[in-house]
Amino acid sequence: MDSMTYIALASIIVAGITTGFGTMGPSLAEGKAVASALTSLAQQPDASPTITRTLFVGLAMIESTAIYCFVVSMILIFANPFWNHVISQTAGK
Repeated sequence: MDSMTYIALASIIVAGITTGFGTMGPSLAEGKAVASALTSLAQQPDASPTITRTLFVGLAMIESTAIYCFVVSMILIFANPFWNHVISQTAGK
């Protein structure tokens, strides 16, 4: 196998791992945040607007982590910065 194949193989594997861990962590965190918010709402129904607003801001922050991992995996698959380096190295030979 040549260096292009190794880079393609490594990019696909790392993109899969990034997507896998990048979705597991935020999904567990979102579940815990919603469970905590529902517990808080059950204990203090008068604080519903504050708890709900804080929950949605927190969920947006958690979800942004998953989106960043997705973007990194898409860059590795479709716009890999290592391709240009390998192409320039092989063209110079």
